[in-house]
Amino acid sequence: MPNTTKQALEESLKHMLLKKPLDKITIRDITEDCGISRMAFYYHFKDIYDLVEWACIEDASKALQGKKTYETWQEGLLQIFEAVQENKPFILNAYRCIGREQMERFLYQLTYGLIRGVVEEQSQGTTVSEEDKSFIAEFYKYSFVGVMLDWIRQGMTADPWALTEKISAAMRGSIANAIRNFTEIE
Repeated sequence: MPNTTKQALEESLKHMLLKKPLDKITIRDITEDCGISRMAFYYHFKDIYDLVEWACIEDASKALQGKKTYETWQEGLLQIFEAVQENKPFILNAYRCIGREQMERFLYQLTYGLIRGVVEEQSQGTTVSEEDKSFIAEFYKYSFVGVMLDWIRQGMTADPWALTEKISAAMRGSIANAIRNFTEIE
């Protein structure tokens, strides 16, 4: 049942964000909106920002389910863009209130797993070390998150599909080449 409570709190937060900025929303506003006690809120979250973080990670994780292979990673990136766009008022409000640094942390957490899955798949049968695999995944994670944050900062006006195509074109074969290059320097 805890997920049901968390989801109700998330929905109330998103509902409240349509009316006022995050820094003007209280825990009381959220709990009254969804009919859950303040104690239940504090059982699941330490504060509103904790709820925001959980909501961001939860929504993006749902978008990424099953999209962590070489064949599906582009679809995973597109679904992250689409999930962010579907929650535009929530994301823009959170971005303004919690700042770029915290938003980066959420996005880094999400995209690292996606890209690391691709790196693992592409490096099977090679001698690339775990440290180098992590480095490669980190490198591409920073690229994607930078593009995503600029898109959010600019009001999410660019087409997510077109952005995904550009990212895909820039990265196509790059991970495999990076793995091969790391194999050569060992």
